[in-house]
Amino acid sequence: MEPSGYVQTSARLDATFAALADPTRRAILARLAKGEASVTDLAEPFAMSQPAISKHLKVLERAGLISRGQDAQRRPRRLEARALRNASEWLENYRQFWEAQFRRLDTLLQDLQTGGRKRGKRAVRKAKAGSLRQAHGGPSPGLPRGSE
Repeated sequence: MEPSGYVQTSARLDATFAALADPTRRAILARLAKGEASVTDLAEPFAMSQPAISKHLKVLERAGLISRGQDAQRRPRRLEARALRNASEWLENYRQFWEAQFRRLDTLLQDLQTGGRKRGKRAVRKAKAGSLRQAHGGPSPGLPRGSE
């Protein structure tokens, strides 16, 4: 069973990451980060037809990454950063995970350098078993010393 709101959030993230997977769309977003632009302005640096650029813009619009304004005859596009913020928040969880893993590795390496050969081998075995805390008697991985 999936948590409440998971499917909706997942669909939004899927659309965002699918849109970001293409380098042309990322370049369009980078241009729109400087300010709104017309389709003609957005198509200018690319060696592709305006209909091809329009298809990229539709993907970005469906993902909620850009919106279309209306200024008389022009329909300028502008960046909608909310969808990027949601993707960034999702990625932040993984950044924190990897930082915790690197802190555990730093602790293990420090223990290996200061604890001698026998103690170091024991620390490696316990770390592999997921009990790094017992191996060196320090705080739980991911917590600063003295926070327990």
